[in-house]
Amino acid sequence: MTTETINQDRRRLIGASAALIAAAQLGKARAAGASSFGPLKQINAGALNIGYAEAGPASATPVLLLHGWPYDIHTYVDVAPLLAQAGYRVIVPYLRGYGRTRFLSSSTPRNGQQSVVAVDAIALMDALKIESAILGGCDWGARTVNIMAALWPERCKAMVSVSGYLIGSQDLNRNPLPPKAEQDWWYQFYFATERGRAGYEKYTREFSKLIWRLASPQWKFDDATFDRSAASFDNPDHVAVVIHNYRWRLGLAESDPKYDALEKRLAQFPNLSLPTITLEGDANGAPHPEPVVYAKKFSGKYAHRALTGGIGHNLPQEAPKEFAQAIIDVADWANA
Repeated sequence: MTTETINQDRRRLIGASAALIAAAQLGKARAAGASSFGPLKQINAGALNIGYAEAGPASATPVLLLHGWPYDIHTYVDVAPLLAQAGYRVIVPYLRGYGRTRFLSSSTPRNGQQSVVAVDAIALMDALKIESAILGGCDWGARTVNIMAALWPERCKAMVSVSGYLIGSQDLNRNPLPPKAEQDWWYQFYFATERGRAGYEKYTREFSKLIWRLASPQWKFDDATFDRSAASFDNPDHVAVVIHNYRWRLGLAESDPKYDALEKRLAQFPNLSLPTITLEGDANGAPHPEPVVYAKKFSGKYAHRALTGGIGHNLPQEAPKEFAQAIIDVADWANA
């Protein structure tokens, strides 16, 4: 046994012990209703001034965690302290159109196409002087970390992706799906209409709470938990970014030409070679692919974990210990 092997084993033991302690503390905090981030930070990055939460030692291995729609950084409110206690630097930004993230220029298109969100994440890493990071994502966030791994693999050490491989293309989305699958995407067709845009703008919170309930039918979240996240939808660009995202998927909204080369590469559906764990809950009510469909897209060290117990679409918030453990495990794979 080499000295390096001994040191790696020691790090794993220390990380596991810290995670166990943090999990116990998390249980107490959740029971007391005290789970929250500390003061948020702001930084100019690319086209945005990004609001983000940070936890853990500044000199530690960075972990970038990305949320989806209609959620926000609180998807990871219970994951972040687990990873910080295990010795990681955790960065959780608001995506464009959410929370305290703002466009630096009024003339920048409120674009929500898939590659743009990944460009934002890379710009954030540049602004924070992070050369490479462990990535974790759910919903839009999972698609975004997939895209980062495809386009900028040198910036990505390892990845945890809820619901697997989610890179898409407008050409693929032109193909009709079986009727039941189309029904599952009802809100996408609603957003394709002007009535849908106006409805989402008028009833943003009611609409989002409905999606939470449909996507996680067994998650017993309370009003305070929802309201904490729903405050991020008050962002002045939220509706525009969300509507553009879903219309763009169907080819009903234009791409920004400066991202055409990135989208062309993504349309090839590249394999991802970084160490990866994919996660899926047994009660995910949102549209999602089956693991057998995407397993071969991960060409590096790979594992899929199916979580039981009524875990829905917002998996990191519903099963924070399991998500945090997956991050710790892929970090170990990357360092092996």
